[in-house]
Amino acid sequence: MTSYRLEHALVDGVVEPDVGIEVTDGVITGLRTSSLSRRGDGPAELTPGLTIPALANCHSHAFHRALRGHVQAERGTFWTWREQMYAVAAELTPDSYFALARDTYAEMVASGIGAVGEFHYLHHQPDGTPYDDPNEMGRALLAAADDAGIRIRLLDGCYLAAGIGRPAEGVQRRFSDGGAHRWAERVAALDDDRVGVAIHSVRAVPRDQLAVVAEAAAGRPLHVHLSEQVAENEACLAAYGLTPTQLLAEEGVLGPMTSVVHATHLTPTDIGLLGQAGGFACFCPTTERDLADGIGPARALRNAGVRLTLGSDSHAVIDLFEEMRGVEMHERLATQERGHFSAAELFASAAVDGHASLGFDDGGRIAVGHRADLRTLDLDSWRLRGTGASTEAVVFAATGADVRVLR
Repeated sequence: MTSYRLEHALVDGVVEPDVGIEVTDGVITGLRTSSLSRRGDGPAELTPGLTIPALANCHSHAFHRALRGHVQAERGTFWTWREQMYAVAAELTPDSYFALARDTYAEMVASGIGAVGEFHYLHHQPDGTPYDDPNEMGRALLAAADDAGIRIRLLDGCYLAAGIGRPAEGVQRRFSDGGAHRWAERVAALDDDRVGVAIHSVRAVPRDQLAVVAEAAAGRPLHVHLSEQVAENEACLAAYGLTPTQLLAEEGVLGPMTSVVHATHLTPTDIGLLGQAGGFACFCPTTERDLADGIGPARALRNAGVRLTLGSDSHAVIDLFEEMRGVEMHERLATQERGHFSAAELFASAAVDGHASLGFDDGGRIAVGHRADLRTLDLDSWRLRGTGASTEAVVFAATGADVRVLR
């Protein structure tokens, strides 16, 4: 057992002073705060700063990190950016993928992130031929997470088509297993309890294949890109007479363990369906503005009963504090009003709700029975000096550069 005495700690959305915790085998077994008496007073030595639970980055494409600083020089759209992303995807090997992912995950750990949802669809060799081990690329990501010291949910993505009614082409052949049943067989062979599943999008998985993926999820987290682009909505309506959300609902994809990623261009009916499903919506503000995607209806989704989570997606920036306040700031820009989310709500999206969306119900809180994956913010940094120890300071002033790992 190890004991800690914390100058300040964020406990269920409230900053508490002089908190004592006991940790046994990586789990919090004792907690003492000024308002909650439990066993464990901790040692005399004080850990200065404000300690928080490690955050959950719920949407990552590790290989996109290679684009940072290289795709900001020109005008264009999501679709022109995608061509540059495909160029990177075409060149990766299992070894280079491992090295790139390890560095990406290490940056996450250093910035306060303790868990990552890796949305993985780069499966095969450049010509689409499987490696001798068909899961070699996925295993490279799992190994990179182990090496960097981050908890991972590998969201193995089904990606079968270049667009609705179009077979995979070019670099997309690396992504495709040829059919959802073959995809499911490959995922089953991975045989690792850290694996969840993903549908790339309604563009990339034909309607008659969606239910196969939903069935393969079998209680595991299921993530899907949803309505990131207006063009996606238009193509889906033209092909099926349904919005992407309506299509996913009809095919049984939506549910309490489903996370829709981006959810930018939704109708009121879409929002209602997502609320009825009781799942999650993952917003990635730094990527969504970097790619000029648009501003999603975060408050409307939350009001409908959808739990919000956060991701750094393309990794133009890896900083969950920036993603937290980005949700609020985007709402302000869209409505010309302030104060749509409390600091506690925004922090929960990056912590306890984020972990829950990855199937990690023991993360994201400083509480007895939860993992002792903790980070401490330096209250004497230039950003936090003089702000006081508060949830508002954490969300609206801190950055990943203020983080220290609490061992």
